[in-house]
Amino acid sequence: KFRFTIVFQGSYKDIKKENEKYEHYYKEQKCFDVSQFDQFLEAMKRPLPAVFRITGYKKHAKQLLKNMKRNHFEDLTEMVIGEETIKPPVPLPWYPDELAWQTDLNRGQIRKVPQLQNFHSFLIAESESGHITRQEAVSMIPPLLLDVRSHHKVLDMCAAPGSKTAQIVELLHRDENNAIPDGICVANDKDNKRCYMLVHQIGRLHSPSTIIVNHDASNFPEILVKNDVGEEIPLRYDRVLCDVPCSGDGTMRKNTDVWVKWNQANAIYLHRTQYRILLRGLELLGSGGQLVYSTCSLNPIEDEAVVAAAIQHCGGAVEVIDADLPGLKWSPGVSKWRVMDRDMNWYETHDEVPENKKKNLSYSMFPPGGQDVMEKMHLERCMRLLPHQQDTGGFFVAVLRKTKPLPWQKDEAKMETKSETNGSETKIQAPPRKKRKWEPGFKEDPFVFLSSKDEATSSQITSFFGLKDFPMDQVLTRTTSEKKKQLYFVSKLVKNIVETNIDHVKVINTGVRVFSRSANTQNDLECEFRLVQDGSECIEPFMATRVVPIQIEDVKRFLLEEQPKYEDLSEQLREKLKDVAPGSMIYKYQPENDDADVACELLLCGWRGTFSSRLYMNNHERMHFLNMLGVPEGEKKEEKENGGEEEK
Repeated sequence: KFRFTIVFQGSYKDIKKENEKYEHYYKEQKCFDVSQFDQFLEAMKRPLPAVFRITGYKKHAKQLLKNMKRNHFEDLTEMVIGEETIKPPVPLPWYPDELAWQTDLNRGQIRKVPQLQNFHSFLIAESESGHITRQEAVSMIPPLLLDVRSHHKVLDMCAAPGSKTAQIVELLHRDENNAIPDGICVANDKDNKRCYMLVHQIGRLHSPSTIIVNHDASNFPEILVKNDVGEEIPLRYDRVLCDVPCSGDGTMRKNTDVWVKWNQANAIYLHRTQYRILLRGLELLGSGGQLVYSTCSLNPIEDEAVVAAAIQHCGGAVEVIDADLPGLKWSPGVSKWRVMDRDMNWYETHDEVPENKKKNLSYSMFPPGGQDVMEKMHLERCMRLLPHQQDTGGFFVAVLRKTKPLPWQKDEAKMETKSETNGSETKIQAPPRKKRKWEPGFKEDPFVFLSSKDEATSSQITSFFGLKDFPMDQVLTRTTSEKKKQLYFVSKLVKNIVETNIDHVKVINTGVRVFSRSANTQNDLECEFRLVQDGSECIEPFMATRVVPIQIEDVKRFLLEEQPKYEDLSEQLREKLKDVAPGSMIYKYQPENDDADVACELLLCGWRGTFSSRLYMNNHERMHFLNMLGVPEGEKKEEKENGGEEEK
């Protein structure tokens, strides 16, 4: 998240991986063992290995992992590229369930080397369908340390481009028996254009429990929700992620231009913004909740200084807690550091700073007290990840717990005290509502929930698909016109937030697409809408009809043939389809036992025609299901040449 506009004139290949100021600064700062500095520097100069993870909340994760090992990793064993022998991929020892893998192959090799073409195609298809995310290893750590549960309300304050947000969403959906978790993820970014990167990244996960918003994190608005009696109260989060904008000097292995751009003033410029974002995150965090503060910088001015200043300002309401991941190597945070000005002069304390420089070198950049004060802050519980420890980028992360309302949150403190003394339910009155100021960026289409005037549409859909207890009032459209084309589903809490904050929160996107107006022109269709693959996990548990059991042989035929005729399907499936009227439906595969070759449930949106049947899914989803079945690359290429139907 590098925010500077210094321009490097020339090719990245021409960059000399040296910076005397950088080396001098970190040797003198002594924020890690100086005896390891040469190892640290050599690691920084090496290319970063490629890392990817399988999305953990999908039922398909274990099946995909099994087929990936069998069909792709065996080909990578002892592969030689040029004169270099490539080691096979290895799982990250600290990531749960072997769902994150690292390979010595860099992205360029994966993309260009002919022997890796099948592996590259596999990664692209699975990335586009949301089942694999290519992500830097250290970037995966903050969401794991958040310890997200399915009922948690989570705020990601600086979310774009969205890889960490995607992990949070996965963790919300960790209960595979509940496709609609009680919790929520509010993903925010200040940059309007970067919000659309979030839309793409999060949209792959098909979650009804996410909202993407566009605000300055340091001044993030008070989101309101209506309680059971209709009162508007401020939303307090169980978990907050502050992955703040930083100088990025831990990313030199990936962003080689940082070797040229780095100077000691970068951290000074960003420190105040980082501090304001962290404070705002702590304000929005509920008592007992946890906040993770992280940067891809190793500079204590952006790291421990920000954490220490926030702890001091919060007057005993916030503490750094122990955090670890088994198998992860890291160094403890520091409690002593110095500040360097633009002229490369060092200062131990703020009192040493000349008057004419105190405006730029603020008190919060320095350790806020002597040894006794610093020991009580337990900054050693912060985690410093160094590139030579586990072949990663450089990173900093701290887990903070809010033990009580902050000193200036008097109303919340009073209400908590009242709740503790008389057992009454805590109620916090919302502050006076402020209208959102105009902010630049594309004007969003409206979010319009189905209402009584849409009764005909709701009844038609409910009746045709046999929807039982499905909350149609949580279905929305992005148009005010009568003829709606796309219908999206959101959780109950998301609906509450969207409707309650329409005037002062800039919502960019929310909801998973569940229904689409059918392009079929047959006049005898009972329903004008068809199901969408994106929303199959959400909608299928509510369907009493039009869910047809299917065996793996027929699944394969549907995936390899665009529109198989009924006589080509198994007799068992033909019998089941006799009682299904033409129109949209779901094919459902369920394994007979855990030892089945495909040992997970598969849901495939299809169409039952008069003489044939077909699937409604895009090419990336089709390739994903072929990967799940372990279909050889030759058969998949033949199917691709025939052209799978792109869902619209």
